[in-house]
Amino acid sequence: MEYRYLGKSGLKVSALSYGAWVTFNDQFAEDTAYDCMVAAYDAGVNFFDNAEAYSAGEAEVMMGKVIKKAGWKRSDLVISTKIFWGGKGINDRGLSRKHIIEGTDAALKRLDTEYVDLIFCHRADLDTPIEETVRAMNHVIDQGKAFYWGTSEWSAAQIMEAYQIARRENLIPPLMEQPEYNMFRRDKIEKEFLPLYSKIGLGTTIWSPLKSGILTGKYNNGVPDDSRLSLPGYEWLREALLSEEGLKNIEKVKNLTKIAEELGISMTALALTWAVKNPNVSTVITGASKPEQVKENMKVLDYVSLLTNDVMERIEKILDNKPEPEKDWKAL
Repeated sequence: MEYRYLGKSGLKVSALSYGAWVTFNDQFAEDTAYDCMVAAYDAGVNFFDNAEAYSAGEAEVMMGKVIKKAGWKRSDLVISTKIFWGGKGINDRGLSRKHIIEGTDAALKRLDTEYVDLIFCHRADLDTPIEETVRAMNHVIDQGKAFYWGTSEWSAAQIMEAYQIARRENLIPPLMEQPEYNMFRRDKIEKEFLPLYSKIGLGTTIWSPLKSGILTGKYNNGVPDDSRLSLPGYEWLREALLSEEGLKNIEKVKNLTKIAEELGISMTALALTWAVKNPNVSTVITGASKPEQVKENMKVLDYVSLLTNDVMERIEKILDNKPEPEKDWKAL
């Protein structure tokens, strides 16, 4: 396993991590969760990602039980949760000081831990002043309930505003962002956040590196009956897959699969290797519903050398979606 610093902090996270989204309590029960997490841990994974919204909190309960059963040393783990969607109550959503503090306490209780290492603002709250959120997150850290805080799917401007408020008020600034990043979703990591890596030392914990399974190649010939696209609540995934853009992406995956076969690896491995190869990615959050899948995913660090400049150029030609750099108007 390779370990990378999370942004400019002194915290190291495994380059490949394991998350609870979709699978925990939705696709499998505690025994399978245990087997998958143990397979990840045995491969060197130290970062396990969760959120209060995943399976309405049940994913956190399940992860907490697995950690307790495994008997792992707490200091060997980097555990995260995300706050935003905490329930149906009028103040159970968003990033108000009330929900951040109450949501954090509830998450810790479900995870059965005294603290999380990372806590994320799961989305931006347009109705709450960013300064209120920054102060609440600072309070959570001061209380020892989390060590670092960050954002998920915030814009660069919102992250920068939070950072500047924190610096102005001598508070703890956001350290990391958790955006979607994969072969079909590239703009934030490869363009929008570029100034933040050097200016504030932003770390990234990317999610959906397989684009909800599309980049595994399993949809190349239609939707399997056991797919997550058949799960209640995930109809939006099926609609996205069967949209005009989704069907075009499947055609691209078919061509990418040929490259993977030439390299002697799976399409899944190609997509994960492509993501982990980016130097601005601190960790790639993987998901799997079987321990065998976890073990296969953990092999991708051995494949980075296969993605030579020539191979990367072939991939770019198929994707045809590389973000355009900012135009240097002085050069005209």
